Amino acid sequence: MQATPNNNTVTLRQADFSNLAEALDYAATGVTGCNFYNGRSELDTVLTYAQLRTQARVLARRLVGMGLSRGSRVAIIADTTPEFLLFFFASQYAGLVPVPLPIAISLGNRQTYVRQLRRLLKSCRASIATAPQPFVHFVREAAKDLELYFIGDLHAFNERYPETEAVLQPTQSEEVAYLQYTSGSTRFPRGVMITQRAVMNNLGGIVRHGVQIKPGDRAMSWLPYYHDMGLVGLVLASVASQVSVDYMGTREFAMRPRQWLALMSRNKATISFSPPFGYELCARRLRPGEADNLDLSAWRVAGVGAETIRPEPLGRFAEVLEPSGFHPNAFLACYGMAECSLAVTFSALDQGLGVDIVDSEHLSYNHVAIPERSSLSQRSSQRCNTYVDCGVPLPDFQIDIRDDHNKQLPERSLGTVFVRGPSVMSGYFGDAEATRETLSADGWLNTGDLGYRIGDRLVITGRQKDLIIVNGRNVWPQDLEYLAEQQSEVRTGDAIAFAAPDLDGKDTAILMVQCRETDPTKRADLVARLRRLVRVEIGVECSVELAPLHTLPRTSSGKLSRSRARSNYMKTRQNQALDSGGRITAEGVMS
Repeated sequence: MQATPNNNTVTLRQADFSNLAEALDYAATGVTGCNFYNGRSELDTVLTYAQLRTQARVLARRLVGMGLSRGSRVAIIADTTPEFLLFFFASQYAGLVPVPLPIAISLGNRQTYVRQLRRLLKSCRASIATAPQPFVHFVREAAKDLELYFIGDLHAFNERYPETEAVLQPTQSEEVAYLQYTSGSTRFPRGVMITQRAVMNNLGGIVRHGVQIKPGDRAMSWLPYYHDMGLVGLVLASVASQVSVDYMGTREFAMRPRQWLALMSRNKATISFSPPFGYELCARRLRPGEADNLDLSAWRVAGVGAETIRPEPLGRFAEVLEPSGFHPNAFLACYGMAECSLAVTFSALDQGLGVDIVDSEHLSYNHVAIPERSSLSQRSSQRCNTYVDCGVPLPDFQIDIRDDHNKQLPERSLGTVFVRGPSVMSGYFGDAEATRETLSADGWLNTGDLGYRIGDRLVITGRQKDLIIVNGRNVWPQDLEYLAEQQSEVRTGDAIAFAAPDLDGKDTAILMVQCRETDPTKRADLVARLRRLVRVEIGVECSVELAPLHTLPRTSSGKLSRSRARSNYMKTRQNQALDSGGRITAEGVMS
């Protein structure tokens, strides 16, 4: 078995199609396709785009034979398998709406996962639910008493429903192409409705203006299919530009992150994206001298997005991988969200990360990002924040920065980011109220992100709901978390910060840290050290809590959930007295 080639036999078309079915029809005329690898970097399955089209159309005729109404939802547990792609594109050909649903992050938390699936199945009002065999029992339990026509895997579906002679009528431009559930946690995740016109516009922007696909490009991804970057950026964009793509499962990446780099090296992949934590994880796991055996010189687009970007860990990644031929200019910062199909802005190709260093005091108190060189204070005493430039909007996108009164703010003023463009969602499925709260009648989307403009370029500082306000000062949780992660006892991703009221009802900063140290004296020293660092570097008092390993909550896409951490913290504090020697001690240590 051989992987599909990098070089195609047909002329490159850059997502200039009216819908996803048409995009696959054209990709199927070439020789490129999808390659699935297991956790040992072994090629497990090859699915050319020609094979994907043929099998998806057969499956589509089976779906049409069920007699479902046009636009019915097909819930698909989005494991990294050919089965997902077959059901997703079969839905496109059959005029149905696929709904990617998350796989279990931890199988040990069975009931939590089942409850999540049940809420999602009810929310999207699924007609059928399909899953790879290992997940079928979860779906059956979640769908108990729900009126679904079918629950099971691809094999069971094919046995039950024969192929028909139905004429296929693919989903058209103004119809919904798919539902993409957000990974929000303070409120129930919302089903974003993306039309064919919207997603094709965004795919065109990505492949023509963002990564600028060329003949011979090859993609590589370990991102989950239920996340917008994984689905739109690496699955749909690859089909729409006829690019061969290599996949490994998200769980396999978490266990063996170095395999990502090994596959990039072996197949000479040129494009891959990751949230910052993926690059950090690889840099930490690489063994001394291992980079010498890799060839990453072909990697021209190392996309970074999906969460606030810190330049320091990416710099370490580039330094560690320098012997492999990886160049830091490959880093491509971007900004987007499911509500915009995916991408909103891209930085310039081949330039690496651009940063903006600003006076943190002025930004916190006055909400204006004054460059370090413009500050009147002495640099020796000035605290600075460094933010990554996320680039300029895709064509036909507009960006506004607004204050709490919806007033447009000038350049370098910090506020809420609003966007408007042709790939913005049509709304949240079945939730008109949430749609009205987020999307204005004239098409402006409230992203909920905080940022500022430098000319046409966008800088993101964090999520509005995560902002910590202490004594009238804005504190970014990422700054507290970064301080914690610089300590030898704390790994990247093992710290989370949020605001919570103290006993007097006054908001205070909480820094929760997963600590592997067991010695009580050393633990107490870490707490005292972090409090002192936050006081000196950030200028606020902070309560530091040491949490057991593997207890920090995450969203379905794997990002730390500050809102759930805050909720868990508040429940713990309500249930146990602070001075009783229980879970939270007087020293602020969670035992």
